[in-house]
Amino acid sequence: MVTLYELDGCPYCERVADRLEELDVDYESVWVDALHSDRDEVKRVSGQRGVPVVVDEEYGVTMAESDRILEFLDEMYA
Repeated sequence: MVTLYELDGCPYCERVADRLEELDVDYESVWVDALHSDRDEVKRVSGQRGVPVVVDEEYGVTMAESDRILEFLDEMYA
């Protein structure tokens, strides 16, 4: 199961969501608050409050930064 923590209107989050769909990866979106200070769930899973964050339970990976996430998705799911 892949979980994507994302923010509405975030272009980096949209890039990751688009790639997940292109690769036909089933994922769950968790929409986070626009205020960094209210992103407690993101901080709990990733240690930071920025988005996007992907949690991939199959590979035991939690990562942030869209470029890194895209590289990971291409390597594991393409």
